[in-house]
Amino acid sequence: MSKDEKKEPSYVLGTESDGIDSFDTITALVAADHAHDIKLRTMSWQKTACLLADKADRGVFPSVLGWVPGIITMVLCGILFWITSITMHKYIMKHPHIMDICDFGYHVFGQSKAAYVFSAFMMLANNILLIGFHVLTGAKVLNTLSDHSLCTAVFSIIVAIMGIIMSIPRTLQHVSLMSMFSSACMGIAIILFLVFAGIEKAPLYGSNGNYPTDGPVKTYAFPLPGTTWVACMNAVMNITFIWVPQILFPTFISEMERPQDFPKALAVLAVISAILFIVPSAIGFHFLGQYSTAPAFGSLGIVSYKKASFGFVIVPTLIIGAIYANVTGKFIYTRILGKSRHSHSHTVIGWSVWGIIMVVIWMLGFVFAEVIPSMGDFLSLLSAAFDSFFGFIYFAIAYWQLNRGSLFNGLGRTALTVLNIFIMAVGLFLLGPGMYAAVEAIIADYAGDVAPAFTCANMAI
Repeated sequence: MSKDEKKEPSYVLGTESDGIDSFDTITALVAADHAHDIKLRTMSWQKTACLLADKADRGVFPSVLGWVPGIITMVLCGILFWITSITMHKYIMKHPHIMDICDFGYHVFGQSKAAYVFSAFMMLANNILLIGFHVLTGAKVLNTLSDHSLCTAVFSIIVAIMGIIMSIPRTLQHVSLMSMFSSACMGIAIILFLVFAGIEKAPLYGSNGNYPTDGPVKTYAFPLPGTTWVACMNAVMNITFIWVPQILFPTFISEMERPQDFPKALAVLAVISAILFIVPSAIGFHFLGQYSTAPAFGSLGIVSYKKASFGFVIVPTLIIGAIYANVTGKFIYTRILGKSRHSHSHTVIGWSVWGIIMVVIWMLGFVFAEVIPSMGDFLSLLSAAFDSFFGFIYFAIAYWQLNRGSLFNGLGRTALTVLNIFIMAVGLFLLGPGMYAAVEAIIADYAGDVAPAFTCANMAI
């Protein structure tokens, strides 16, 4: 394969569907894939739902925002998530050769190679940083469970090695089987946390000190006096982050046997997310109030409660990291091996390249994990830099591409057009003021006491 060919998107240019024969194209793509030793397009919508549900296991407690802005932000993000995801699916159904978010960006921006390169850079940066976040979380879990029995950097290495092992499967069909177990573990962790938060006499600590330094537990409708705009904006972006997994969706759809069924899996995710993001957050905020932390398990006052609930988090931490590694690895793998037989057969070269890619991805994640000063501010930066594009801007443009010439045909279409203009505005707001707030928070972190890189310091919650 020539150098120029390797720079092209992962489908063949000129074969894009115009939407008329998309189902015939999908049938042909599935048939061609099933002729290979390693079959990718095998997931049912139920298996896809399992993968998606793994992304619904995280909750953010709106202690900074208070009840009203916190709940409004969660609900609004959920609505926008559904609309943008459906838009993305409609666009991919019109162009079923799309294999990942890079192909999606290439198409949406008028088959621009610059957009493809930009999308590739952003996807790699986002996913590897998120893998680093999961390495950091895993190290926190092991620190907490073992009472800091080893250097934190050693725990991070252990988590990275475990992540590499769990990333060996090359198909999302196999990863989805692990996701079932992952979701169950996170469900247990959430239930235990809520029970423990309800039965203990008092939480342990909050951002303003140990209980009862900040007074008795209280909840509030709006941000407390003295809360800065940067703190509120970072809280909003933390909530936005948990609602924006769309960077993975094109790859998920490309490995479905019937990609037209993706909305069924999406509906499952929407229902689960609405329950897990809002209900545990509301209950936790009720019991913890201003002492809520991130992760919220750290606010539990009894050590055994904290260990019993937080310990289950290690499973979804690793498996979600493996999902991001799989999506990232496939992009790099295709760039290296292209359409050669090694890319879809059980060859020594194929598996060796895949293994090396996984090692490199997780080691890069490990490095990033060791230099992250604050988990919450780190998520805010990811939300501003990447979710602005992959959660909002890309899909507002996709809507425009799908409906050019009929943007204001009828009341319903006009309402959707106005809503997508709002979606574009949200993306630009996250990219501008949101980025400013995230950077300001990180600067403040480094101005205080920050653990050095590759530290052995105790990072237990």
